[in-house]
Amino acid sequence: MSDYIVSARKYRPATFDSVVGQSALTTTLKNAIASGKLAHAYLFCGPRGVGKTTSARIFAKTINCLSPNDRGEACDVCESCVAFNEQRSYNIHELDAASNNSVDDIRELIEQVQIPPQVGRYKVFIIDEVHMLSQAAFNAFLKTLEEPPAHAIFILATTEKHKILPTILSRCQIYDFNRMEVADIVNHLRKVADNEGYTYEDSALNVIARKADGGMRDALSVFDQVASYTSGNITYAKVIENLNVLDYDYYFDLTESLLKTDIPRVMLTLNEILSKGFEANHFMGGLAAHFRDLLVSRDPQTLPLLEVAESVRERYGEQAARCTPKFLYGALRLCNDCDINYRASRNKRLLVELTLIQVAQLLQEEDAPGCGRRPARCLLPIFNPAPAKTAATGERPALQTESAAVQPVQIRNATAPPATAPSVALSSPPPQPTAPQRTVASGMNSTLLREKLKTVSLTRPPGTASTAASGTTVASASAETAAAAPRKELLAETFSFEQFIYQWMRFANELPPSNRSIAGRLKVMATEEGRISIENDAATGQPKAVALVENEAAAQHMRHVEAALTAYLRSTLRNDLLTIAFEVDTTKRIKKRAYSPREIYQQMLEKNDAFKQLAIALKLELA
Repeated sequence: MSDYIVSARKYRPATFDSVVGQSALTTTLKNAIASGKLAHAYLFCGPRGVGKTTSARIFAKTINCLSPNDRGEACDVCESCVAFNEQRSYNIHELDAASNNSVDDIRELIEQVQIPPQVGRYKVFIIDEVHMLSQAAFNAFLKTLEEPPAHAIFILATTEKHKILPTILSRCQIYDFNRMEVADIVNHLRKVADNEGYTYEDSALNVIARKADGGMRDALSVFDQVASYTSGNITYAKVIENLNVLDYDYYFDLTESLLKTDIPRVMLTLNEILSKGFEANHFMGGLAAHFRDLLVSRDPQTLPLLEVAESVRERYGEQAARCTPKFLYGALRLCNDCDINYRASRNKRLLVELTLIQVAQLLQEEDAPGCGRRPARCLLPIFNPAPAKTAATGERPALQTESAAVQPVQIRNATAPPATAPSVALSSPPPQPTAPQRTVASGMNSTLLREKLKTVSLTRPPGTASTAASGTTVASASAETAAAAPRKELLAETFSFEQFIYQWMRFANELPPSNRSIAGRLKVMATEEGRISIENDAATGQPKAVALVENEAAAQHMRHVEAALTAYLRSTLRNDLLTIAFEVDTTKRIKKRAYSPREIYQQMLEKNDAFKQLAIALKLELA
């Protein structure tokens, strides 16, 4: 039989000073032993492999030592210490609650509590994984835990404190063990490697420490595995090969390609990584961790958060200097979204590739060619001149319009001479255009608008072509006319109220998503009766559109787009004298909306007598 012992057992701490990464807790326990102020129940909490059970054994051994030294540690020479080291002590009892979680097991434990210790002063009961006890076992244990004999001390250990009853927690002193830092694990692995005579690279030990996820026991187990694979020569290349860890060089190279927006290189790098057998979600998790390390490398104050080997810190600093915070924040957000959606995705590789493409676009301008996103929507492009359209020879151009049959608002330029030619009246329906018809702006009552637009009546000077020709938008037509002949005087064409509302809604639909609230208010104003009125200004005689809002705050909010809205309507309606104003409603013409269930209920009662009678007959009440 081999005498080999795994490192996790061979190098298990035997004193408080040898416990790694828990100096605050071990100091507290040593001071309690030195002062003789011992509690009757302790609860050690924390993740796996951080020293909970080990500290409980050291504590039990030390309080029963017959001659502790000056540092508060056990002497290891007295009968109690020797019996403990030889695992034949009757004063220390360990119970695995995962397999002994019934009421009968707890009753046997309670019977043993009544027997005083034969050697030493205390009888210590260590219950590991105490959260696995059943509800009945917890209840049977409560009374003994609250009032144990003077010679009994209970030490409970668990990884899931939230599963323990509050009545148990209130009877114990609670010690929370921390996850071990990478630097502490690396230092301990160095000592183990030196004792075993292994050669190693610091970067290799750092990979092992990060793989352990804060647990010393896991780190030592991985260390034994790697040492066996490398025959005692622990190198970075061998470690990542044995542990199936992706080399950080891939992350550095991929980040460089992303910064250069080299999409083909990014796709090839991803394919190379996947061809080596790495899972795409593990790769995205590592890439997100790399971006996080770059982020903390930018500020000297956050450098302690960078848990990498010293030989790699310089590379992180150099690459972090080339990354803007906006790029890193966006990359972290995209990687996190990919991780969230990975499990639900049917085409997982496509999801990862799309995420990498989006990360590469973070440094591009919104309207850059090949950006992969639509250009930013703004109001200026709609005034660009459209290509000129020539009519067929010998054919008379058809006049098409989208105005309503109501009398138009007669608004003329004060300086412009009146038209002498007779106006053109279109009483028959216009011919169907070959281009797709424009739909009614969202938010309007389409049925009502179609009824109003059945007949058309417009007043135009003779020889003026319609701005709503087939396949041409109103904005592009006005821009085309402006490009063909430069303006020498202000435009002052007449327009109807329905034309005004139509262009108003078009403007609301053209607003970018960032102005969604303003667009919603504009649509509500256009659909509610009495919210918008057009009249000639008393002082200047020029047309003025007044839109009513609820309060001054809403008026200030809407004035952000007042200039853009005025310019848009002047261009599309071909009237440079038009002005827009948002005013607070002082006549209470704006109907109060019902928002709460009670307000909706009251409004329904007022509008519908039948509903009111139904509510009375059935004795309906609002819940």
